[in-house]
Amino acid sequence: MAEMPQITPFVMCADLKEEIAFFENRLGFTTGFVAQDGFGYAFLRRDNVAVRLLTKQANLHDERRQQMVYIDVDDVDALWAELEPRLADLPEGRMRAPFNQTYNQREFHVIDEGACLLMFGMAHPYPDYN
Repeated sequence: MAEMPQITPFVMCADLKEEIAFFENRLGFTTGFVAQDGFGYAFLRRDNVAVRLLTKQANLHDERRQQMVYIDVDDVDALWAELEPRLADLPEGRMRAPFNQTYNQREFHVIDEGACLLMFGMAHPYPDYN
């Protein structure tokens, strides 16, 4: 049977350079490829997670166009400790520190430059969810 080693979502963005900078500088991703033909496409990776950025001609700040990506991690708090200094100056409402969900996940959330909600999470080991 064929394996599926990862899922690589397309994240729509209004400004490719701004979005690449956000993923690199704020989230620690590395750019692997940027289309040079004006197509507005880039491929970025961090560990076993990858995203494909694609420009889109739309009002991406419209709530109806908000996208969500869930990225499973092995230690949410360690990743938060790494990223929080880079995220600290984001406008209010663009990030949420680690918290426990009632569905047994521990997560933190970040909204990128194009209004995509990036959720980083792991299974929470404690049965009380608090």
